[in-house]
Amino acid sequence: MHSCRVIFSFRPPGVSAYRLVDGDGKGIEEVNGFLDATAVRGLSQETVRTYAYASLSLWKWLLKASLTIEELTETHLADYIRQLHDEAPRTPAPRTVNLRLLVARSLYRFHTGYDLPRAPRSPLVAIPLFAQPSRVGLCSTRRLARPSLRVKVPRRLVAPLAREKVHRFFESLRHYRDLAIAALMLFCGLRSREVLALRLADLNVLEEEIRISGKGGKERVLPFTRYVRRAIASYLELERPRTDCDSLFVKLKGQGRGKPMTRAGLRDLFRYHSKRSGVEKANPHRFRHTFALDMVREGMPLPVLMRLMGHSTIEMTMRYVNLSAEDVREQFERAVRRLAEGTQGEGPLPRNP
Repeated sequence: MHSCRVIFSFRPPGVSAYRLVDGDGKGIEEVNGFLDATAVRGLSQETVRTYAYASLSLWKWLLKASLTIEELTETHLADYIRQLHDEAPRTPAPRTVNLRLLVARSLYRFHTGYDLPRAPRSPLVAIPLFAQPSRVGLCSTRRLARPSLRVKVPRRLVAPLAREKVHRFFESLRHYRDLAIAALMLFCGLRSREVLALRLADLNVLEEEIRISGKGGKERVLPFTRYVRRAIASYLELERPRTDCDSLFVKLKGQGRGKPMTRAGLRDLFRYHSKRSGVEKANPHRFRHTFALDMVREGMPLPVLMRLMGHSTIEMTMRYVNLSAEDVREQFERAVRRLAEGTQGEGPLPRNP
């Protein structure tokens, strides 16, 4: 009963390709209906997959606790958090725990039409189908009225890679494909999933532009440098096998030659070259942070950087910009020099007697 798992089906019985099944291979419809509804909303397959595995964790705990989805309360979620910390071989990250709590509340709303109650026999709060949230700042009044159980997420600063380490990592690459992938992350700030989602039709080599399908299906068109163009062109001309697959990046060797590159393959690529180059912290997300900080250091305005990185708010972009004390001093002195140059002779700055 507890051996339920997530499966992926190219021809699923429902809308979602990700399904939960029990030990006998029978679908768990209480969750699969929710996953279908998630897919119908137009969320990405990556998001549906994330919801599926979060639902799997919750479902296993519900079975162990002898609870149904309709019996779930906020009080029960505290017990759920404790189990995540006690039974997992490695304690889930705070963001992972909060995501699972979010999915638990969404699953409850899907089945009952109500917000998750605080405790058994507490009043239920109905959710209007078409609600216009009144705003207080950037938050809705409904959110302010019902704070939910969450795990505190510590702010971790991701240090960008120094240029010397970037050079060492790039020198370890032996395929134009791998060089193009790393270059798109370092010089365009692409996420791993965005790189893997690229299609041949998204590429405009002559105009040096590429169309990106970001989070939530949001598209953006990015320019890229000649270095990136040369790496991609060399990969397409010299390495990419003949295949009917329209994915830009495909496997180069083995039985899967010509098939789309997978997330596991991308992780293995970075893991191998991090070890080979001796740059242990080289990974796709750190390349994205390095891109953001390099752009700010070169004077790029935050609204432009926000657009390039596919963020919806400046606050999200600011998380990627961790300026050191040296950066602050350099920018300050640069601004002072420009101000002084613009006010020579007459102006607000006093002249030496």
